[in-house]
Parts: sequence; C-alpha cells; structure tokens
Amino acid sequence: MNRFPAEWEKQAAILIAWPHKTGDFINLDDVEQTYSVISDTISQFQKLHIVCRDDSHQQHIQSLISNNDNIDFIHAAVNDIWVRDTVFLSVEKDNAIIHMNFLFNGWGDKYTHQHDNDLNHKLLNSKPFKGSSYTDIDFILEGGSVETDGISTILTTKQCLLNPNRNNGLSQQDIEQELLQRLGAKRVFWLDQENLTGDDTDAHIDSLARFCSANTIAYTSSDDPEDAHYNSLKFMETQLQDFRTDDGEVYHLVPLPLPQAIYDEDGQQLPANYANFLITNHAILVPTYGDPMDAIAMERLAGCFPDRKILGIPCRPLVYQYGSLHCMSMQFPEGKSKAVA
Repeated sequence: MNRFPAEWEKQAAILIAWPHKTGDFINLDDVEQTYSVISDTISQFQKLHIVCRDDSHQQHIQSLISNNDNIDFIHAAVNDIWVRDTVFLSVEKDNAIIHMNFLFNGWGDKYTHQHDNDLNHKLLNSKPFKGSSYTDIDFILEGGSVETDGISTILTTKQCLLNPNRNNGLSQQDIEQELLQRLGAKRVFWLDQENLTGDDTDAHIDSLARFCSANTIAYTSSDDPEDAHYNSLKFMETQLQDFRTDDGEVYHLVPLPLPQAIYDEDGQQLPANYANFLITNHAILVPTYGDPMDAIAMERLAGCFPDRKILGIPCRPLVYQYGSLHCMSMQFPEGKSKAVA
C-alpha cells in the first residue's frame, strides 16, 4: 500500500526552479537575492536540485550563490517557478519511492502551463531522477493543495479540490477516493475555507493549515476583527478544533498571525502568511516579511519543531507574484529510489 510521507520525515533532496528574466517577476533582482539565501541555506543541510534554463542561466546562478556544493543543476523550461504544484508528489511503497506525476492545468487554466505540465518527464531524463519509479496519473492535483500527517490523514480545502476548474465532473466522493488510493491515506479532512486575499490558487492548504506532527497543526489566524480575513479564519479555526487525531484526541493547534497587509503597485493585497514554511532535515525555513509578526511566528513554530533550527527567510519579494517559500520548493523523501538516493 502507498504511503504519503510527512514533510518532517528524512529527506534526500529539495528541488527549486530558479526564476529567469523572461518570467513574471518584475523585481527579479530582489527575488534572486531571496533565492540565493534559500539555496545557500538548504545546501548546507542536504542535496538541492536547481532547475534552470540552460548553461548560461546555470552560470548566472552559480555567480549568485556562495555554496556550489551539494547542488545538482537540471536544465528544463518552466512557465512558473512554483514547483510545489508542478513537480512529482512522492509516495513510499515497500520502502521504495514512487513519483506520482499528476496533471497540472495552471491552477484551473488561469495561466499558461504546458512547460510546467511537461516538467516531470524532463526531470526523469535528468541525472538525479533517471531510472526512478514513477506513475502518470490522469487527475489534476497540485502539491500545495494537500497536507499529510504521514500516517492516515490528508488535509485539504473544498474550495480548491472541488473547484470545477480542476477535475470537472468528479464528485467529492470521487476525488476523495482518488486521494486515498493514490496517496495511501485512510481519511480526508475537508476544510470549507476561502482563500487569502490575493491568493490565486483557490485556497491552497499550504497557506492556511499545516501538519507539524501527527497531532499538531499550525494555522493562519487573525485576532483583529477589523481584518478582512477575521471571520473566515475564525471559521477555519472552529473546523480544526472539531478534527480528531487517529487516537481520537483533539489536535494541538498553533495559531500563526498574519503579517501587516502587503499591497502590490496596483493596490491589490498580496497573500503574505507564515503557514508557507518549509521543513528541511535540520531546519525550518520560515517566510519573513520585515514585519513585527515575523518573530512571533518563528517563536511559535520553534515550539512545534524543538529538534530543528528556525531560520527566517526574507520572502517579501516572492509574495509579489502571489507565492512564498513552500510554494517554490518541493522535497523528496529518502528511500530506495535512485532519484532520491
């Protein structure tokens, strides 16, 4: 039977796709500074795969990072750098890793996505992934839309997975059965939760609520009744309070505050949050925004991960393209598969 490992389990590698001047970022210099910090931080602890366009792009990246050890470069075109949603989801079966290649349709056909949908097959031809086990699946699913406790439970939102712009014609029961079968879970927790303002993913779970252990969930919260998100986040909180662990206990719930609202040049609020943290083998990388709430979020996450360093990563430049730290990365669990050895 398949098992969808939790993010805090031992990882063999993390993959990112480095932005290019032909992409959507108008603040590319600032974004590349953030990418450099992320690259140097991850590669201290474990293997890092960097997807880039070609030799010239690779040389440019190498000039920006201080640590070229522990890094593999993979040449492939991408439409967007949000690999959390485009790259394989990895499941474990008989102590081996199988890469699940779900379909990607640009978050409900909002954006051009042909290169992104083709990315996994290009990865399979690269040295780090060549010869690995994989399965092509005729079902649209983004990695940022599902959370796992590594045991029995998938956490997601109705607003994303039941949206007709993904798998139109399938019922909630159909979609749940697909998740249970492919990811090896026993149950799905469905949050009825609208997206944060500026989020164009139709309420991905990784900006709202995250498993930190089998009995701990950190979640985006607001204590300000004047905040536009206040009522919806309180409603999400009550739903989380109703969930029970495998042992029938209430979850330990850890609220993560919202930073002060950040707006783009057109006055559109951006979906800055702290739930979009990344778990690595030895550290928790927490998105920071130059906000007083940064320290509070890091302190609360430190309580969730006492065995790991808590490192703040400046992600304000990323959020101008509607994503953050978790969205731009994908971890691969350790196993017998060649791709993650």
